[in-house]
Amino acid sequence: MPTFVHGKGTEVYLDEFVLSPYFNTADVALTNETAEVTSFSDTSKAFILGLADGTLSLGGMWNQETDGSDEELHAILGSATAPNITIAEAGGTIGNRATIARTHETNYTISNPVADVSTITADFQGTSTAGALSAMTYGITGGVQLSTGTSIDYNALGNLTGVDGSAASTAGGVALIHVPTNSIGGGVTTIKVQHDSSAGFGSAADLISFTAVGAGAKTSEMVVCSGTVNRYIRATATTAGSSGSITFMVSFARF
Repeated sequence: MPTFVHGKGTEVYLDEFVLSPYFNTADVALTNETAEVTSFSDTSKAFILGLADGTLSLGGMWNQETDGSDEELHAILGSATAPNITIAEAGGTIGNRATIARTHETNYTISNPVADVSTITADFQGTSTAGALSAMTYGITGGVQLSTGTSIDYNALGNLTGVDGSAASTAGGVALIHVPTNSIGGGVTTIKVQHDSSAGFGSAADLISFTAVGAGAKTSEMVVCSGTVNRYIRATATTAGSSGSITFMVSFARF
């Protein structure tokens, strides 16, 4: 029998914020336009694929606190910079699925019923940005979680559990990181995605290197790589810091 996942384990990351406590629905839709090419010689309709499209919708509770749902969703509405979003299905387990999205917020709605909780909905349009990020066909893609999104002490950083991709791929991929909390002091923290052809990572090579995270800094970044991605991938982190801890969520999707 297939193993199913309960929606209550979903985690939502938006740029450098964890917004899971504010949302209770997260919907992703990927579509492809079709153009009809039926001719007189055909006995049934014929179509060809057109433009790909991806949208994302979040729903939940309104909150006015600092870094809460209202503040952050207001801040990105109309922004020229597309925010980074990760929807981690069954979050907190390395190897579980994750939706990686680069999107523009197109709608933010607040509802205040007289006899119920004030609620919010936010709609996002995926965008395939020019350059390397144009490889994200829908602006939204499915990948895997490479970290648990839990706090790690500065002296416990290192190689995280590897994920088996079943086979190597040749079209590159995209990694997305969110760093919502960071109290490491005394130096920067470097987080990478590595790959190898064996599960033991005896010949591990850097695949993607995120911008070094400054002491106490919070951030989010999407990075694309090209070429071969070996069968096994993992996240790894090191720091020059001498105290504190850091929380980061890293996901990776092959193209």
